[in-house]
Amino acid sequence: MNYLKKMNHWAAIALLPLTLAACKKNNDNTPVASNQQSTITVENVLNSKPLVESGTFQGTGSPALILPGQSVSIQFSAAKGEAITFASMYGWSNDLFFAPANPGILVYDTDGKPIEGDVSSQVKLWDNGTRINQKPGAAVNHPGVADTKSITEVKGSDAQGNTYLPASSLVKATLKYNGNSVFTLTLQNTSAGTANETPLSPGVWAVSYIVGGTLQNAAPLFTSGQPTANGLTNIAEAGDNTALSTYAKSITGIFTPLSPILVVVYNGIDNPIYKTGENDRAQGLKLIAQQGNADTLAAYLKGKPGIKAVYVLPAPNTKVLLPVIGAQQGGIVSQQITVAKGDRLAIATMYGFSNDWFFASTDNGVDATMKGDISTSIKLFDDGTAIDQFPGAGITQFNLAGTPLQESKPINAVPNPNAFTTLPDIQNIIKVTLK
Repeated sequence: MNYLKKMNHWAAIALLPLTLAACKKNNDNTPVASNQQSTITVENVLNSKPLVESGTFQGTGSPALILPGQSVSIQFSAAKGEAITFASMYGWSNDLFFAPANPGILVYDTDGKPIEGDVSSQVKLWDNGTRINQKPGAAVNHPGVADTKSITEVKGSDAQGNTYLPASSLVKATLKYNGNSVFTLTLQNTSAGTANETPLSPGVWAVSYIVGGTLQNAAPLFTSGQPTANGLTNIAEAGDNTALSTYAKSITGIFTPLSPILVVVYNGIDNPIYKTGENDRAQGLKLIAQQGNADTLAAYLKGKPGIKAVYVLPAPNTKVLLPVIGAQQGGIVSQQITVAKGDRLAIATMYGFSNDWFFASTDNGVDATMKGDISTSIKLFDDGTAIDQFPGAGITQFNLAGTPLQESKPINAVPNPNAFTTLPDIQNIIKVTLK
């Protein structure tokens, strides 16, 4: 996938390991320590999802229609290049619905500045293609006569010759920027008194991840020119958003690469990468946590007392360890290491689509001579050096073409659930084994 090669902010150079000394002996010729070969393997095992966020909206009455003169608001986060889309039934029709053209309403301009104000011109009227259209109005007979056409935009009139005002005359859409990559989209029913007066149904909204400049799902709710799918018919014909919401939720979740892996073998010292409760030591961890660049910390640690070996492991071709995307396996790296009794091992890697989150070995790492799956020794931490935003939807996230907003707080574990989302178990994101 070519777009994966565009992620050019990541560190790309793997440092060579330090040469380990041979096993020493006492005067009586008995070994002091026996070196052994081991292989560390790190995998991104995250079953990624294409949507950052999705949700529903509805009116306040019963039924929960959005009547002429009423409005609803949707709050969401987005990064540059991401868009908000939605679908809501033209209530007094057989199977028409309001939605933006794909990929939705972009919320930043080309300079990365938030777009605010009236974006009604981007709202369109669509024919779901599953019913013959009657003259729109309160007298429409639901559900009507079945049809088997693809989704098409209604531009002034439908296939049966019924006429319609532009969608922007019936639904007013307004964007407001709340700060820190958070927006509010307000949809107001402005059809009162027009020839196309209608209630709006409860609806569904969604925001897709952008990866390397490409949206992971540029058409999450429908595709013009294709048959309707995934529960959209329930909205278009009956105003029921349950099925489409269930589908959207099933493809909403976490997407993140892991940066090139920092691996450190050490002896007689504490974990040299970090310590919770302390501020970043300004030795290079900040660059891992914010940019995924492990080279600076690796160079700093190399040759320090107690440090036996330092490695930086980039994935082949992509440098970063991508998650599982559909049938494509997640990224994987391996490194042979030489260790002895008493050695400890610790790793660190960036949660790629964050401001300054990183995965790392807890406490004082693990016994470097152990074998098996050591994933339970890994946790997710906040480096405390950048203001957090919704992971994968932040305008200042480095790997989404942003510049982190600086702060200074102690390093601490990222709570789960956190202020933005609920993450899978760490072992379902990163797998680390020693063999």
